[in-house]
Amino acid sequence: MENNMKEKMLHGESVLGTFFALGGSTAVECLGISGLDFLVIDTEHGPFDVESSMDFIRVAELRGITPLVRVKDGSRSSILKMLDVGAKGLVVPCIETIDQVKQLVEYGKYYPTGKRGFTYARAAGYGFESFTKNMDEYFKTCNEKTMILPQCETQGCLNHIEEIVNIDGVDGIFIGPYDLSIGMGIPAQFTHPDFVMAIDRILKACKDAGKFSFIYSADSSTAKKYVADGFDGVAISVDAAVYISGFKSIIKEVRGI
Repeated sequence: MENNMKEKMLHGESVLGTFFALGGSTAVECLGISGLDFLVIDTEHGPFDVESSMDFIRVAELRGITPLVRVKDGSRSSILKMLDVGAKGLVVPCIETIDQVKQLVEYGKYYPTGKRGFTYARAAGYGFESFTKNMDEYFKTCNEKTMILPQCETQGCLNHIEEIVNIDGVDGIFIGPYDLSIGMGIPAQFTHPDFVMAIDRILKACKDAGKFSFIYSADSSTAKKYVADGFDGVAISVDAAVYISGFKSIIKEVRGI
């Protein structure tokens, strides 16, 4: 079991990805060919579920792009099944409390960190991967190679961010700027002093705790700034939006608009 994205970050590299909304194995393959480090299969807002996500994960692995999944909620089945089919990290939306995060760790990490339900599923080669032969090694490998990333997109999560990042089993934080700004009562006001302070606070909390920091960016210029600010990972836009924008640009050029 490998997590190339995590390895890059551990060596001080920033990683770039995008949210996956188009669907289809060919679309995943194209993202892998593009040179992106990761994609986030969106089962919160997207139409995908476990079986289709498993197919996307398989293609991502073949094309060398790390597959993350934004789960639809923090329930045990949502966490457990996506890890079993091979997600290398879970972005968990709508976090409000410390207790919610502790439960995520309980569901998503094996003993001794959590209480993840045991099985030899796809991610373990159905029990035929070498690291599964020893139970302690199996638990250790899974806990190290898969990531639990609570999404900071509510005022509640922001209020408790320092405690949340220091919970054993939390690998990092994924910031959802739009929902966070809405939760703060300043929708999409990304230059508002309170919002800027919130982003700085989350980033500092991650750095102080030695945890990874991720954030969504709607465009490349903002993504470049986030990388310069010290974020470990930036998800740039959504594949569908990039697809549409690309053809709109081509059409304008050809038609001389």
